[in-house]
Amino acid sequence: QVQLVESGGGLVQAGGSLRLSCVASGRTFSGYTMGWFRQAPGKEREFVAGISSTGSFKYYADDVKGRFIISRVNAKNTVYLQMDSLKPDDTAVYYCAAGGKYTRDPVDFGSWGQGTQVTVSS
Repeated sequence: QVQLVESGGGLVQAGGSLRLSCVASGRTFSGYTMGWFRQAPGKEREFVAGISSTGSFKYYADDVKGRFIISRVNAKNTVYLQMDSLKPDDTAVYYCAAGGKYTRDPVDFGSWGQGTQVTVSS
C-alpha cells in the first residue's frame, strides 16, 4: 500500500486554472500507475486522467482532454494535475489513486487519497 495526500484544490472562476498535487509515501511510488478521479455530489466517481509509472504514457477522459495535463516527478513521489479552462461542470472532489495497470476503472486502483475539493463558479 502507498499513502496519498492531495492538495491544491479551491474556488476558482470559470476559465481559470488550478494545479493539484498528490504526494505519496510508503511503498515505491515509481512502480505505480497513478490516476486522478473526481466525484460530484450525487454522482459516481469518474476517471479523469492516468499516467504510467515512468510518465511516458498518459491518458484522459474525453471531457478534460486538451484542458487538463497529468504529470509526475518520481524523485519527489508526486503526481500533478494541471487544470486549465475550468468549467462549472468540473466542480467535484478530486482524488488521486495508485494502481498496477493502465485502466480507467476505480476498482483497479488500490490506494486512494482523502480528496481535495475543486469548485468552479460561473
